[in-house]
Amino acid sequence: QVQFVESGGGLVQPGGSLRLSCAASGVTFSRYAMSWHRRAPGNEREWVARIDSSGRHTNYPDSVKGRFTISRDNAKNTIYLQMNSLNSDDTAVYYCNAPGIDSWGQGTQVTVSS
Repeated sequence: QVQFVESGGGLVQPGGSLRLSCAASGVTFSRYAMSWHRRAPGNEREWVARIDSSGRHTNYPDSVKGRFTISRDNAKNTIYLQMNSLNSDDTAVYYCNAPGIDSWGQGTQVTVSS
């Protein structure tokens, strides 16, 4: 059974930083690309970062490019999302996922507010 467990969210002031983690189990982690997504209240789920299986290639939408960095540690079956220069538009529940696998964790709440 595939399972993703996100952590690291919290309340942060505008301009601040957070680092999210996602631990995967039940999947041959090193074979899969991984991605981060978020859902803000009243909005559809939005993709925010993707990393290939090797960790060498990453992609981001314009909304977070230059502020968010995705990385992975295949030895720990874990991906990370370093988020800098946060603003109120980044407030959302953040989820990780492996494209092609229909399994979602509980997510971790990120709130950007003064």
